[in-house]
Amino acid sequence: MWPFFEKHGVSEKDYFKLIPLKNYHFPLHFHRAFEIIYVKDGQLSITIDGKSYQVQKNDLVFIFPNQMHEFETIDFSEIMVILFSTELIGDFHMNYKSFIPTDNVLHAVNEPDCTKLDSIYSQKSFLYGVCAQLICQTSFAPVKQSPQTKVLYKILLFVEQNYSADCTLKAVAKHLQYDYPYLSKLFVQLMKMPFTDYLNHYRISQACYILKNSNLTIGEVANLCGYSNLRSFHRNFQKITHQSPKGYRVSNPPDKEMN
Repeated sequence: MWPFFEKHGVSEKDYFKLIPLKNYHFPLHFHRAFEIIYVKDGQLSITIDGKSYQVQKNDLVFIFPNQMHEFETIDFSEIMVILFSTELIGDFHMNYKSFIPTDNVLHAVNEPDCTKLDSIYSQKSFLYGVCAQLICQTSFAPVKQSPQTKVLYKILLFVEQNYSADCTLKAVAKHLQYDYPYLSKLFVQLMKMPFTDYLNHYRISQACYILKNSNLTIGEVANLCGYSNLRSFHRNFQKITHQSPKGYRVSNPPDKEMN
């Protein structure tokens, strides 16, 4: 699958993925994997479970499974996203799986040397080091989810699984067996935007990643991201990124593969 933010479940027990990104943004989402965002340069605005952070060079953000989060570049950013399965830090996960950090942001003394994270042993050593720093620098609170938040999780998961096809709030309502007007009102209340706006942001974010990391045509990218109408794809892409798809691809050449 193209989306670099994996599906809600991570099947590989030793899943560990390094993803370099520049000037990127990603709308609100969640996943089963742990996520670390290391800021190599620039600034990001990150929101995690409704709490906002502004992070900069050498900051490290540790996001727990199922924490809803989004991030957006402030002027310029160069980051490294690290996604990894809960099994890689099994002891830590077992002790803290019912908790979340009260502060998700750490400051790295030294930039992680990602070129050395090429074995499961070096990966675990690095990850447990970050866990130890987190334990020392913050406290933890029990996970609390309101019934409304649980419904929102289901909506976002539906988008993640169906954004490339027929993905409407009416389809969500039918799938979840909820009243459409209720879901529409709930979504705007919790997300501060209509469902269609969120869907377009999600699709365009996925399109940006595919444009940067493949040689597919613009039309093929549009189709993969749920746009059967190329004009609509161009219009939404321009509106959200302030660039054309072609312009984005030219100004964002692929990074060297890191894994």
